[in-house]
Amino acid sequence: MRPVSIRQWSPWGLLLCLLCCSCLGAPSPSTAPEKRPGSQGLRFRLAGFPRKPFEGRVEIQRAGEWGTICDDDFTLQAAHVLCRELGFTEATGWTHSAKYGPGTGRIWLDNLSCSGTEQSVTECASRGWGNSDCTHDEDAGVICKDQRLPGFSDSNVIEVEQHLQVEEVRLRPAVGRGRRPLPVTEGLVEVRLPDGWLQVCDKGWSAHNSHVVCGMLGFPSEKRVNTAFYRLLAQRQQHSFGLHGVACVGTEAHLSLCSLEFYRANDTTRCPGGAPAVVSCVPGPLYAASSGQKKQQQSKPQGETRVRLKGGAHPGEGRVEVLKASTWGTVCDRKWDLQAASVVCRELGFGSAREALSGARMGQGMGAIHLSEVRCSGQELSLWKCPHKNITAEDCSHSRDAGVRCNLPYTGVETKIRLSGGRSQHEGRVEVQIGEAGSLRWGLICGDDWGTLEAMVVCRQLGLGYANHGLQETWYWDSGNTTEVVMSGVRCTGSELSLDQCAHHGTHIACKRTGTRFTAGVICSETASDLLLHSALVQETAYIEDRPLHMLYCAAEENCLARSARSAPWPYGHRRLLRFSSQIHNLGRADFRPKAGRHSWVWHECHGHYHSMDIFTHYDILTPNGTKVAEGHKASFCLEDTECQEDVAKRYECANFGEQGITVGCWDLYRHDIDCQWIDITDVRPGNYILQVVINPNFEVAESDFTNNAMKCNCKYDGHRIWVHNCHIGDAFSEEANRRFERYPGQTSNQIV
Repeated sequence: MRPVSIRQWSPWGLLLCLLCCSCLGAPSPSTAPEKRPGSQGLRFRLAGFPRKPFEGRVEIQRAGEWGTICDDDFTLQAAHVLCRELGFTEATGWTHSAKYGPGTGRIWLDNLSCSGTEQSVTECASRGWGNSDCTHDEDAGVICKDQRLPGFSDSNVIEVEQHLQVEEVRLRPAVGRGRRPLPVTEGLVEVRLPDGWLQVCDKGWSAHNSHVVCGMLGFPSEKRVNTAFYRLLAQRQQHSFGLHGVACVGTEAHLSLCSLEFYRANDTTRCPGGAPAVVSCVPGPLYAASSGQKKQQQSKPQGETRVRLKGGAHPGEGRVEVLKASTWGTVCDRKWDLQAASVVCRELGFGSAREALSGARMGQGMGAIHLSEVRCSGQELSLWKCPHKNITAEDCSHSRDAGVRCNLPYTGVETKIRLSGGRSQHEGRVEVQIGEAGSLRWGLICGDDWGTLEAMVVCRQLGLGYANHGLQETWYWDSGNTTEVVMSGVRCTGSELSLDQCAHHGTHIACKRTGTRFTAGVICSETASDLLLHSALVQETAYIEDRPLHMLYCAAEENCLARSARSAPWPYGHRRLLRFSSQIHNLGRADFRPKAGRHSWVWHECHGHYHSMDIFTHYDILTPNGTKVAEGHKASFCLEDTECQEDVAKRYECANFGEQGITVGCWDLYRHDIDCQWIDITDVRPGNYILQVVINPNFEVAESDFTNNAMKCNCKYDGHRIWVHNCHIGDAFSEEANRRFERYPGQTSNQIV
């Protein structure tokens, strides 16, 4: 319905309208909600806390009563529709399990199903207004893009709750300000309110309060402070208090969830006899300031169950995996909430959880699902201490793997590096800041040996996610006024938090190719692929074949045989081959695509196909001490979607010079009976060995996780037969189980294959 302009009214009509409004107590035009086309008299608002103005629990007013939406079947498409109802252009995410706190009143909508193109939420399918079997612990929320629809009035978008909220907390060092290294672990607690940054009165301040504050700031725990020193210091300084009466239980993920009292504007006396609250936090192992702290924190009780995060683009986020019976597995997201997520984050040395993720938002795992319905109070030291249910494969699937995003300490590493010349903020030539305070300058990095692992560190340091490419030539990106090369010989493992943690030449600069065109660059992305080999299939399909030489001409042309084959009496004789099938899954959040475009693929006439990657997989036979006694390699004969999960469509097919790749949720199968799907073991003596398969061994294509690209098996060869067993992904076992594996290869649980 279109609002009527006041300029269309006659003077007498306008006077009559104003009199009627004042008599009837109608709301003023500045606060009356504007009806959007298609909204049919509904009003929408964002509520809950802690939150920003463009996110929160979705509440709808219908028939004069405010209510919420259940998160059952809620999707990003529904969030798009609701964000447009709220006056934003689109949604960037959505939340479940009452992340912004449980609402009150009716639950208006349940099983909401939208395509994303609807003009109003009334056009979406649901169970009907007011028909729900949910509780307010399942209230849905949305995160909208901070961009308004043209002509949409702010007063009609969000109904702000009429009380103050604490959005941010920081620690301000009381002494040595500006000279202390980041992160700041001790200082005066300050909260950001509409009047700016204000301090908190320490009357009634408890260790529980400190625990919550430290968790928000990315620290797992707190320690006692010298309050007498700070009180003495406070007598010499002026303070501005905005908050008092803080009472936390200690399990809250945010200070806003604690009981708080705000000073009123007319309060002339604030914190009488008190002082600013001071907190001292203990950093986790990744952020510990001294080696002594690191040793103290990394020493864990023997036998303690371990937790890890996999597949995250940033530190402190990822899919939750737990260790059970020496094997890593995932956690089902049923009843997964902020309390459980916070236990995981603190156990790993981060702060409290910023978000509890469901629906495999950090990619799907593979193998066992160890836990379900985890219910933590928030006080547990380990996730295994929380009540939970053991699970079977029928109870849950990997599409429901739980994940977390943790609060991290602010280190400021992103200010020491930047990208320049790119088409967007996610790409460009890498520039680093060097020098001391007062003489800082920016410089370039030599492109020699620069690759995917180094690019991963740069993208992580900048908070831009994963690396799509690490570039050794950047002549197409303008370097501006920065022309000096200040760093060379950079070698990273890929796990570093910043580039200065990688090895490099130091002050001595040595570049094989000089000039700004040969400096390092990166292209970053928020998503990446993640390849994983199906290890059980290798074990099930392994066998020995003595293949005649006259059938191996094509394989020899593609260098798939051992060196001794060159001196063999062709075409007479044979080669002994260890054959097996390999099934390679993409469990990441982006398709796996060859680095080279189709224009540079190589046609192999003998086999009649294109190679999109020269080396896609390495096959090796190793002795127990790691010495290689036989090897094979496989080019990407044809990267395609052989099979996919039920709800995933195939996208890549090699026929007719088609596009090559592996779609998320699909797998590529190389059968045991195709050429080069083997290791030539003709020259291998009988004994105990390790069979190793490594996917994407040269890191040509970026992945979210390279630690799961290797598979190992025990094998025992007696000169005629081979026993293969205990096949597993490189990071699927505990460290102790891996040590046992390498210590006794081929000695236990042998099965003739």
